[in-house]
Amino acid sequence: MRQQLAQLVASKGITDEKVLDAIRKIPRHLFMDSSFEDHAYQDKAFPIAADQTISQPYTVAFQSELLQVKRGAKVLEIGTGSGYQTALLCELGARVYSVERQQELFKKTKRFLENIGYRPRYLSFGDGYKGLPQFAPFDRILVTAGAPFVPQALLGQLKVGGRLVIPVGKDSQIMTLLERTSEREFHKTEYGEFRFVPLLEDRN
Repeated sequence: MRQQLAQLVASKGITDEKVLDAIRKIPRHLFMDSSFEDHAYQDKAFPIAADQTISQPYTVAFQSELLQVKRGAKVLEIGTGSGYQTALLCELGARVYSVERQQELFKKTKRFLENIGYRPRYLSFGDGYKGLPQFAPFDRILVTAGAPFVPQALLGQLKVGGRLVIPVGKDSQIMTLLERTSEREFHKTEYGEFRFVPLLEDRN
């Protein structure tokens, strides 16, 4: 079933073999509530705890391909969620630092990833808009929730030569790639419309 999912994702245009290999390896059904396990290898998003979702596999693959992760890269993930994207980044050989805004989900996913053998460098409960300045700069930054704008803090935590992938918009989002070309300059490329749960800000 994992093999079939990878073939389906490839048929939609994903060509990065490392990303496809990761999809073949990760048992997606373990990341889902038991009521949805039968649907785990469909190319669909499904609900998880705290009114969040596990993203559609194609979307996970698309973002991962845009990120162009090299083995050993230091990657900041905003929105740990179910941990599926986190696991995929680990499979790509990244050193993953991840932030989750929902405490229930953070606790559940942290314990779960440890239990199935994925060990990100750092998992944090906090505000994704702020990133993790204490660990910056990052080679890559991936945002897995819809942001109404690109947070300035995340731009500041990206290395020169780094890539930030973020869905930008309110009701629906435009997948956006920002490449840092110098201390002050970024090159922006847009890749069409997607739908994500909103990126929540800590207003306290």
